[in-house]
Amino acid sequence: MNKYFVDTDVILDLLSQRVPHFHFSAVLFSLAEMGKFELYTSPTVMVNTFYILRKNLGNENAKNALRKLRIILHVIDSSEKVLDLALNSNFNDFEDAIQYYTALDADIQTIITRNLMGYKTADILVQTPEMFLVTNGLI
Repeated sequence: MNKYFVDTDVILDLLSQRVPHFHFSAVLFSLAEMGKFELYTSPTVMVNTFYILRKNLGNENAKNALRKLRIILHVIDSSEKVLDLALNSNFNDFEDAIQYYTALDADIQTIITRNLMGYKTADILVQTPEMFLVTNGLI
């Protein structure tokens, strides 16, 4: 099955129903729920998502939202190797570097994010949810 890495902004678009990006994130996660492909993320993304959600939803509601999401979203570990690669990379944003090397370490060849500029030096495919859905003929 095809595996794709999703970044914080895509998850927040879904859980916070952020217009105009919500629609594409909702379609993406719905297709994953239907078993069309698998979505993965890192513990860092989950922590950052919780931190932002709890400000608007409170602790329990933020946890509940992430619990529901975990039914269809796989979480992969970031290792010492990943951290070392990120620390020594040319990425401007350390968090983006961690996501990138976490995806590579898990043999995931596509990152789905709205932050395309953060991955300028990536050697794998980086797409927005809309780009991903369109180029794969899913919408």
